[in-house]
Amino acid sequence: MGAQKGKDLLLKISDGEGGFTSVAGLRARAVVLNAEAVDVTHSESAGRWRELLEGAGVKRASLSGAGVFRDSSSDAMARELFFEGAIRPWQIVVPDFGVIEAPFQITALEYRGDHLGEVTFDLALESAGEVVFAAA
Repeated sequence: MGAQKGKDLLLKISDGEGGFTSVAGLRARAVVLNAEAVDVTHSESAGRWRELLEGAGVKRASLSGAGVFRDSSSDAMARELFFEGAIRPWQIVVPDFGVIEAPFQITALEYRGDHLGEVTFDLALESAGEVVFAAA
C-alpha cells in the first residue's frame, strides 16, 4: 500500500437497511488490530525460549478518532448509541487497502471546543464480535 491521504479513511455505521452511512468528519484517527498471545512455555522448551500457542488468544479491533460531526443527526446517533451501550455494525474504509467491518461499541465519547472554533469530539470504538476484512 502506497502513501494515502489520512482524510480518506472513512468511518461508517449501518443504516439498518443493508447499507452504511458516513458518521463524522474525522480529522485524526487510528485503527488498531490486536491479538493476545497464549504462552505455553514449559521446562523443556528449547533453550527456555518462549513458546506461543498458534491460533489461540483473543483478537480485537479498536478505533479512535477526533473530528466534527457531519450534522446534528450524526451527533444524536453517536450520543444515543453511547448512552444505550448499543452494539452496531460499523465499517472502517481504508483507501487502497480494504474495508474492516464488525460490530462495535462506542466506549468513549468526548466533546470539546475552543472559544473561536467549532465543537469537536473524540470517539473510541471497541469490537464486539467477528471482524471481517475485505481487501480493496
